[in-house]
Amino acid sequence: MIRLLLTLLIVVLLAVAGFALWVRLAPSDPDLWHTDPSAARPGKGRFVMAPGGDLPPRIFAGRDPGEVLAELDAIALSEPRTERVAGAPGEGRITWVQRTRLWGFPDYITADAQPAPGGGTRLEILSRLRFGREDMGVNRTRVTRWLARLDAAMAL
Repeated sequence: MIRLLLTLLIVVLLAVAGFALWVRLAPSDPDLWHTDPSAARPGKGRFVMAPGGDLPPRIFAGRDPGEVLAELDAIALSEPRTERVAGAPGEGRITWVQRTRLWGFPDYITADAQPAPGGGTRLEILSRLRFGREDMGVNRTRVTRWLARLDAAMAL
């Protein structure tokens, strides 16, 4: 009986370790994640700042799209466990991956900055999880935190 329990415990531990490695080491395919935020719809596990989303796009009057995206890139990369997956400020779109501390679950965040009608920059953001169904508000919290920092930087 003890031998069976030990075997079962080892199998469970190996399964947990395998899952943890799979989550941490799963590749980030830019073709899947570097997508247009305006095509996304709100739902569980995602937060959309675009037409028809959780928030409307943000307009930055008198600001160039590359300038807005460069500042947002600096904000994103200043956070722990965040790296750029695709894009650059000069391209008008950037996608980052930010991982959770313990398990390393990836969330993908895409920002798109384009000239706004009448001048300035129109910013759209899509933040979504890769694994699971519910993010418990993490994506909304991240986007609003980044926007608060971006608003402060753009006000200077």
